[in-house]
Amino acid sequence: MRKERGGKLLMQEVARGILIPFLGTTIGAAFVFFLKKELNVVLQKALAGFAAGVMVAASIWSLLIPAMEQSAELGKFAFLPALVGFWIGILFLLFLDHIIPHLHANSEVAEGPKSKLKKTTMLILAVTLHNIPEGMAVGVIYAGWMSGEAKITMMGALALSIGIAIQNLPEGAIISMPLRAEGASKKRAFLYGTLSGVVEPIGALLTILAAYFIIPLLPYLLSFAAGAMMYVVVEELVPEMAEGEHSDIGTILFAVGFTLMMSLDVALG
Repeated sequence: MRKERGGKLLMQEVARGILIPFLGTTIGAAFVFFLKKELNVVLQKALAGFAAGVMVAASIWSLLIPAMEQSAELGKFAFLPALVGFWIGILFLLFLDHIIPHLHANSEVAEGPKSKLKKTTMLILAVTLHNIPEGMAVGVIYAGWMSGEAKITMMGALALSIGIAIQNLPEGAIISMPLRAEGASKKRAFLYGTLSGVVEPIGALLTILAAYFIIPLLPYLLSFAAGAMMYVVVEELVPEMAEGEHSDIGTILFAVGFTLMMSLDVALG
């Protein structure tokens, strides 16, 4: 009976953890009910900088360091699984970037293969591409906590979920606000903004299922998620926060996001 209760509590914690980031996207999409205009450029730069800071700190403290700690038996070569996984994550996102047509916020030039898709559709694809590594990061850190093999605590996993949820707030708005500006109803714009985040809990769940059955590969999966997130930061978020005027706002919010995520991970981990 106790074991059954323990299993239920475990699954409740995991379910909560993988849904928290999705809640962040949903709240962001709900901005369409309260704001009449699109997010201004200064606010977008601030949010991009904040998101980049959160993701860089999460990649280091929540993913790469635990990956190397779990490989401690390799001695001075404990960095190897992290290095390999990190590069696979980078190359995986690079591959997706080239095969999926998508459009970043404040850009008129689509990336990936040529397509006749609508601008809003390609914006959704860009956010979805962004969300894939985040979902995987949440999934793999919860898999590490569930396994008991990695030095990952429940609070440490929760800290990553909360950090990603915070930086997901603007992503729902990036979809819902332009849709509303183009004439879509508030409800429809909210729905599309919310659906852009569905890939995160799905990706997290699939990653948990995969990692749970291949625990020896956990260091590679942790660093894979880190590499994928760092690709998004460097390829998308840093250019968005640094181009044009008010780049100092993005830089300051990068530092805020970085220190907040670092503090959450250390304090809760």
